[in-house]
Amino acid sequence: MKASDIRLRFLDYFQLRGHELVPSGPLVPPDDPTLLFTNAGMVQFKRVFLGEEKRPYRRAVTAQKCVRAGGKHNDLEQVGKTARHHTFFEMLGNFSFGDYFKRDAIHFAWEFMTGELALDPDRFHATVHHTDDEAAVLWQEVSGLDPGRVHRLGDKDNFWQMGDTGPCGPCSELHYDLRPEAERSESLSTEQLEALGEEGRILELWNLVFMQFDRDEEGNLAPLPAPSIDTGAGLERIAAVLQGVDSNYHTDLFMPLLDQVAQVVGAPYQPHEPEGVGYRVLADHARAVAFLLSDGVFPSNEGRGYVLRRILRRSVRHAWLLDRREPTLVEIVAKVVEVMSPTYPELRDREDHLLRTTRAEEERFLQTIEGGMDRFDELAPPRSRKEPVPETRMIPGAEVFRLYDTFGFPQDLTRIMAEERGYAVDLEGFERELQAQRERSREDRAQSVATEGEEFNVEGWQQLAGEEQRFVGYGDTGLETEVVAIRRENGRLGLILRENPFYLESGGQVSDRGVVSGDGWSVSVDQVVRVGRQTAVLGEAEGDAPGGTVGPPLQVRAQVDPALRHDTERNHTATHLLHAALREVLGDHVVQRGSLVAPDRLRFDFTHSGPLTPEELEEVEDWVNQAIWKDVPVRFRWSTYDEAVADGAIALFGEKYGDEVRVVEIPGLSVELCGGTHLRRTGEAGLFLIVKEGGVAGGVRRIEAVTGPGAYRHVRDVRERIQEASAALKTPPDNLVKRIHQLRDEREELERHLEEVRRTGGSAEELVHEATVSLASGDAVRYRAYRIRARDADEVRSFGDHFLESETGGVAVVSAELPEGKRSLFAFVTDDVIGKGIGADHLVRGVAEVVGGRGGGRPHMAQAGVEDAGRMGEALVAGEEVLTRLAREAK
Repeated sequence: MKASDIRLRFLDYFQLRGHELVPSGPLVPPDDPTLLFTNAGMVQFKRVFLGEEKRPYRRAVTAQKCVRAGGKHNDLEQVGKTARHHTFFEMLGNFSFGDYFKRDAIHFAWEFMTGELALDPDRFHATVHHTDDEAAVLWQEVSGLDPGRVHRLGDKDNFWQMGDTGPCGPCSELHYDLRPEAERSESLSTEQLEALGEEGRILELWNLVFMQFDRDEEGNLAPLPAPSIDTGAGLERIAAVLQGVDSNYHTDLFMPLLDQVAQVVGAPYQPHEPEGVGYRVLADHARAVAFLLSDGVFPSNEGRGYVLRRILRRSVRHAWLLDRREPTLVEIVAKVVEVMSPTYPELRDREDHLLRTTRAEEERFLQTIEGGMDRFDELAPPRSRKEPVPETRMIPGAEVFRLYDTFGFPQDLTRIMAEERGYAVDLEGFERELQAQRERSREDRAQSVATEGEEFNVEGWQQLAGEEQRFVGYGDTGLETEVVAIRRENGRLGLILRENPFYLESGGQVSDRGVVSGDGWSVSVDQVVRVGRQTAVLGEAEGDAPGGTVGPPLQVRAQVDPALRHDTERNHTATHLLHAALREVLGDHVVQRGSLVAPDRLRFDFTHSGPLTPEELEEVEDWVNQAIWKDVPVRFRWSTYDEAVADGAIALFGEKYGDEVRVVEIPGLSVELCGGTHLRRTGEAGLFLIVKEGGVAGGVRRIEAVTGPGAYRHVRDVRERIQEASAALKTPPDNLVKRIHQLRDEREELERHLEEVRRTGGSAEELVHEATVSLASGDAVRYRAYRIRARDADEVRSFGDHFLESETGGVAVVSAELPEGKRSLFAFVTDDVIGKGIGADHLVRGVAEVVGGRGGGRPHMAQAGVEDAGRMGEALVAGEEVLTRLAREAK
């Protein structure tokens, strides 16, 4: 029976028995910070089980997408090694919310397995919690199971909970005996059942959780409002049983993917060979990557995104072991889309994003994996199968961190690789290095971030009135109010206002500026800070400002700078439109990762796999401007978080929200949760221009833009530069592009001539040292050291190509002086010298030690960095000694 038929039969069976068919929830739980990923069918019903949410049905059935690759439930390291472990899988489940309980749950499970699927009743065993007498009796009554096939187990096996806290309860598992009839017996001891389960000869198919309790953070169990049922049956396992195969990977869910791996790799899948693990890892990980990307997870260096990146990089490493040096997983992801999109159409809807992001991540890691593997080989040299396993040796934490930080190797990948070669890794040392890096980053940020919006000293304030304060800046930017508290220090005056119109920096929007004035004095507000639970304004005092002890009441006029506030609102509303435009043009994988909203500009960071094309940038910019010119009203309302998200409002990932949230809606265009200040109509923004697009981190892009007066200034500046360029090139503005093309063509022609001169020996390199080194065989190798001033590294490589084409029996080491004072070392070794056991990669490493650098490459050409440029001359001479040593070591 095909897996798709099993899924359909399951859903149909329970629908006919009064269960509501509920679509799979997303892999990212929308309102559950305790979980990395949805790892069971009950996740989307958690609030229902807790009595916090009511639904119009009391029975439900689902086929739920699940991932177990992080947190408490993590199967990542077992994938490919066993027949049953997966990162992504489908869980079939039926649920009762205070409706039926144990008897009906057991009846449904037994009837579906032995009736609908026609599995042999004599092969089943059931387990129950050792305290659950009721379930033990019900299995015998409902199914007729012999008492010898009902087993009692402890909390480890038969008490289920989704996380450290939340709904939980005793459970009962249904197991299927896969052994031949001659080996089966009517009853088994509990120990025999567990042993056969470990061997994979008896297989758990269905887990029935009798949800009775809610576990709090202290570990205490409280009864749920109504006993409920949560069940989960793995589709992959049921398919393996019904299709008569020995592994989930050999079902029709995986075989098309394994066939695709074989086609891409160019060798057939051999399940019992060591390489078979790599095939299975690629097939499994392709499913996880496809579904995580389609559900909005994006590769990054933290949280869910880092789990996805680890899965992607494990895939690249396994493809590398299969001799693949180009993107591989992307081909398998494409097959996942083909095979599974009939059931999960979101895969087809987001196919371009899935393939583009997977390819980009593979290409990024492929740029560093070779250097990382070379370094790992130095730390843990590979051994032949005939060599004895060495005594356990430790890879230092600093080296594990270097593999992580420089070459992008997740520490768990390094650990697995080390274990394969009989090495351990110093994880504590790695964590120390990682923590030290985080501390350095925090210190750097602390030095670069102003105190705007941060907590301010609560001491030294003179209280003038009650502490109550109200923010009125959404509606009023200027008003008469009373001073609640005052503080004067070093010529600066701080005021806490009862009605405060000044916005405090939050959510990317900068603080307001303005003036607070009293009788004969004023304060130019240049800082807005938080003081406890209140907001204070600070600035330089002018006139006869109050000092010392001040008696209440102190009346003032507070005035936010209206021009700066309006420009800030232009940029904030435009930021929401930009977010919507990016999701419209690029896809809904786009998620905000940061922003800056200031009077003169806006900056928006978002998830995307690569640079936007000029066409995409133009389409985004046009989308925003069309929204502005439609002059749509901007609406505001307060709502509960759940209601707002249910209505389609976008909440920022990782942001903490209260019970009540502010919703900013631009009808038909954008709905977001936002506490900032905005325009009343989009038309007030005037004009939107993108001025820059670039990358800020792996998988995170940044757009900088201007609106209104800022956009006008930008256009004026560009116009002035065009006029200056026209004058410099002595051509009118409408002929400027043509003139630039002419100059470019002339330059390219000159560069071609120059390159030809260099390739024929006319380059400006300086030979600074040469020698002849003898090999053990009696052959001689000519060593030459050069100093070259070059435009870029490619020019040095061109010199090397010419050297390798024109020389035999030669080695060259080059000190390259590049623009902006950069220095690099290069080594080039001719083919006949390589054949004698000497490679450029080993040579450049030895020379680079003199200047404190590191490097690597291939036997014919290699490159290294330079830390101490003052010793370059010494290094070039030392190259002769390094070559002499390599000649002695060569066989």
